Amino acid sequence: MNFIISTDNNLLDTDTIFRMLEDSYWANQRSRATILKSLAHSLNFGAYNGTQLIGFARVVTDYAVFAYLCDVVVLELYQGRGVGKALMKAILEHPELQGIRRFMLATRDAHGLYAQYGFTALAAPEKFMERFDQSR
Repeated sequence: MNFIISTDNNLLDTDTIFRMLEDSYWANQRSRATILKSLAHSLNFGAYNGTQLIGFARVVTDYAVFAYLCDVVVLELYQGRGVGKALMKAILEHPELQGIRRFMLATRDAHGLYAQYGFTALAAPEKFMERFDQSR
């Protein structure tokens, strides 16, 4: 299957992104306004079959020492065809993300995919804290 990965925000189909995230377990309660705001403040990666958006991921980063990978989604019709792997390759090879000291993500069910790209459980979880608002 031939598809391209791009970080051009002008190509993003926000309606498709909203529907994909609406179907996810982690973002199904996000409003359209919240999703649009998150896109505006992230490095976004779209996977395209022609002009159709078939996969998406975003990275929240300072471009120097920290990055957080989130909202990795692929349309069901295209799952199992290498789209997620192509997104991961593009993300990890992106010139602006080279030299990042800590690259984090959270997943409930895709540990195997991310382990292929060097992600592991936290080496020192006792050092990390979070402030989590379940209402959002």
